Amino acid sequence: MLDAGQALALGLVTAAPDDIDWADEIRIAIEERAAMSPDSLTGLEANLRFCQKESMETRIFGRLSAWQNWIFNRPNAVGEKGALKVYGKGEKAAFDLNRV
Repeated sequence: MLDAGQALALGLVTAAPDDIDWADEIRIAIEERAAMSPDSLTGLEANLRFCQKESMETRIFGRLSAWQNWIFNRPNAVGEKGALKVYGKGEKAAFDLNRV
């Protein structure tokens, strides 16, 4: 079993905040993801709400696929100024910040 420092040294994780930085690092990570699309956290919460024992197959073909399908069909992704519509155009997406 690896500890956080070993996993970081091996490149298996992108960050390993210590106890001093933990709260700030988690807050920043959540804010970054919410800034990309307010639907992302809603989808993640919905995806994990009824989590039960599962296999790798149910994770990939069940929850991950359902989450991606849900997120990529939302107006914040495919609407007129959605993230997928303006991607690569140098424009900023215009999100509806109301969580549903």
